[in-house]
Amino acid sequence: MLHDRVLVKISPEDGERRSSGGIVIPATAQVAKRLAWGDVLGVGGHVRNVKVGDRVLFNPEDQLEVEVQAQTYTVMRERDIHAVANEQTEQGTGLYL
Repeated sequence: MLHDRVLVKISPEDGERRSSGGIVIPATAQVAKRLAWGDVLGVGGHVRNVKVGDRVLFNPEDQLEVEVQAQTYTVMRERDIHAVANEQTEQGTGLYL
């Protein structure tokens, strides 16, 4: 990857989701634009806040897709990433933004 570009593999969707009240939302329902989680597989030399192996939150509709060896990846600028997941084990447990 060059400059401030990040290569991300989108995490597979579960399909159906459940609301907090227990209502099943089918995979075909479009409620609103959804951000997606993905795993960083490569970063350019000018990327400062993201590293390979991080889990990031981004809008998949605004990014470019590329296919390499029959696998689909997303290429974006570092500034297009909304959040980086971080496990904080020294102050608690769980996944934090």
